Amino acid sequence: MNATAPMPAPPAGLARRFAAFVYEGVLLFAVLFFACFLYVVLTRQKDALFGLPGYVFAFAVPAAYFLYFWTRTGQTLALKTWHLRVVDRHGQPLRLGRALARYVFSWLWVLPGLSLWMVGLRGGLLAAGLAGWMLIYLLTARLHPQRQLPHDLLAGSRVITQLPQRP
Repeated sequence: MNATAPMPAPPAGLARRFAAFVYEGVLLFAVLFFACFLYVVLTRQKDALFGLPGYVFAFAVPAAYFLYFWTRTGQTLALKTWHLRVVDRHGQPLRLGRALARYVFSWLWVLPGLSLWMVGLRGGLLAAGLAGWMLIYLLTARLHPQRQLPHDLLAGSRVITQLPQRP
């Protein structure tokens, strides 16, 4: 698709996407809490998610959650609530490969901010650094004509507004 071709649906606004992101975080916390509880109980660990298998599990649970919804309907509960849908560049549902790429690239939201933890920042400074990075990341979409975030550009996906149909 060339840059002058009309888009099949309007791109979602940044405020709506950020609101869905925050809501998604709350829902994902619940999903991860339950899944990690089961993991710790079933593996009889004394330290929650200790070691590489635990980290892989904590990475895989959200991956399964997002891949399931993005490839089926293009909407998680948070996206559905905010009338958003994830589609490919042509407005079609994501296939598994593109959805996986989007999930991996979406870690760009937090990994640079979390790298501050590795250099020794803790507490309020770490929170401020993470929030600052996420704000910068969100604002990069202002530079793109369709207001796409870097992970969507890299994965070939888009977030569109899909308001409910009136009867």
